[in-house]
Amino acid sequence: MTGSAGPSLVIGFGDDVTTARLRAGDGHEPDLRRLALRLRSGVQRSASTMDVAIDDLLTNLVALSTWPEPASVSWDPQLAALATDSAVDAQTVEARLASDTPSAAEVSVDDIDVLTGAEWIGDLTAFQRRDIAKLLSLRHGANFSVPGAGKTRVALAVFQALRQTKRIERILIVGPKSCYEAWQEENKICFATPLRTDVFSREADPSSEALIVNYERLAPAVDELGQWLTARPSMLVLDEAHRMKLGADGTYGSACLALGPRARHRLILTGTPAPNGVKDLENLFGFVWPGHGRQKVIQAVAGGDLPKASKVLRPLFARTTKSDLGLTPPETKMVPVPMPPLHREVYEALCGRFSARANGAEGDFAALGKIVVYMLMAATSPALLSVGTTRHEPLAYQVPPLAVPPDTPLFRLMQDLPAYELSPKYQETLAIVAKNAAAGRKTLVWSTFIRSLNTLQRLLSTFNPAMVHGGTEDREDQITRFRNDPDCMVLLSNPATLGEGISLHHHCHDAVYVDRDFAAGRFLQSLDRIHRLGLPPETETRITVLVTESSIDEIVAARLGDKLEFMGRILDDPAVHELADLDEEPSVGGGLDQRDIRALLGHLRGHSV
Repeated sequence: MTGSAGPSLVIGFGDDVTTARLRAGDGHEPDLRRLALRLRSGVQRSASTMDVAIDDLLTNLVALSTWPEPASVSWDPQLAALATDSAVDAQTVEARLASDTPSAAEVSVDDIDVLTGAEWIGDLTAFQRRDIAKLLSLRHGANFSVPGAGKTRVALAVFQALRQTKRIERILIVGPKSCYEAWQEENKICFATPLRTDVFSREADPSSEALIVNYERLAPAVDELGQWLTARPSMLVLDEAHRMKLGADGTYGSACLALGPRARHRLILTGTPAPNGVKDLENLFGFVWPGHGRQKVIQAVAGGDLPKASKVLRPLFARTTKSDLGLTPPETKMVPVPMPPLHREVYEALCGRFSARANGAEGDFAALGKIVVYMLMAATSPALLSVGTTRHEPLAYQVPPLAVPPDTPLFRLMQDLPAYELSPKYQETLAIVAKNAAAGRKTLVWSTFIRSLNTLQRLLSTFNPAMVHGGTEDREDQITRFRNDPDCMVLLSNPATLGEGISLHHHCHDAVYVDRDFAAGRFLQSLDRIHRLGLPPETETRITVLVTESSIDEIVAARLGDKLEFMGRILDDPAVHELADLDEEPSVGGGLDQRDIRALLGHLRGHSV
């Protein structure tokens, strides 16, 4: 006898959010051992218990067909639904990848108005209708349209169609805080009766039709949000989904993967799906289509033929490009700035110190990340590294500069540098802002570091700057002042805080990058704060990137170029590809990958010879 009174095999979730646990009934331990040999990631915890990666299980469901008593296998309901969906998705995706001919299941653009119904009142462009039809043709979806293409509106239209046709009742939106404004505004514009919307804080409102939560709050609230998703048929949207690109290896990714199976419909939105390479795409598709999705991406990009990969993957995502928006391309230029003599002397000395620190630390991302931060600061002004009264104290520049005292120690010069030399980047920024202000044009100034922003706030005080960074408490007031106050000609911010979700294109058409780091996605996202859908066709948008000559800035520019070229090819988007080679004009430690590290160490060792 094999214990027929109970299940011969129980399949449920394991301790880890990406793991399934299989428990064999009495007498079926040998069957479990044989099954483990067919699953690459299978690990037996005991004679009757095995853990396996959910992706592996879903990709190899056929292995379960060898189980001797299939009728007595018991599944966790959510995992069973995920397995069923995965099998159906595999067939759908396979059919889409195998043929360019539309199937009977394809949703027509002409059907959108009927599918969304009279409750939907938002205007839709032709390319938005095209993307909605494509996303509704798949059980789950990915929208990789450029920032500013209206992905929020497309997602709400997909939800409305699913409410009408698939009995989806509510939507959970995961995104950065900066996206809240867009979702709340679009909700009011697009529905005759706006969705009952709540921003998650301590507990989820059971009566909400739309619940918004930021990535930082996600992990501690996974259980509660999972219950909210399963209590009624729900849709899960990841806005700025590149935030979970680390997948199960990251806090955000693990939480998203845990919530994914609880939703009836999954949709990811990001204009920058692969800022650091194909691994980012694998994790994003792994969320949308567990098991099959990740495998298809791996197969598509095998061999590194990116144009072929783009063509193969195209059926799996919607993508509106910059050219689809009908916008005048931005004038994007790189301005090299030379280091003054003292700046150069201090930078060279610092490179020697950083090189010594980097020796033997090639595998230590945290240590090298700190070195990157220090060097980016030093490329702008070594004085940013000196200790002030507080960490973020602005530099006190002397106007006019003092003469350099003879025989002053270099370290002392670094601390007192603002008294002797004005950072050429700050000087160039001041000139650009003054010229724009004289012409009545507002300027958005980006810098990675709060101390640099505080310094710029002081230097640009004539132009009544608004400022937003991670520690800004009156963020909305600052943005409103920049938009509406005619005397406020400058907004100072960093891409980590304001690079996503916010729209400034109606009020500002000039941006200056005082510095950039290795994060290509963040750079692309920040560009589109002022260049997005809704701009009049004749609007002139100007982007200026400042690069200190013979510094880490040049390494960053080269690595960002490589990453943007990759992303442009994988998305078949020439506009992204062109950003990899900015035109030159006269005059944070995040996003590091292995090639970034090699480039950085080469720069350091070149200065230590």
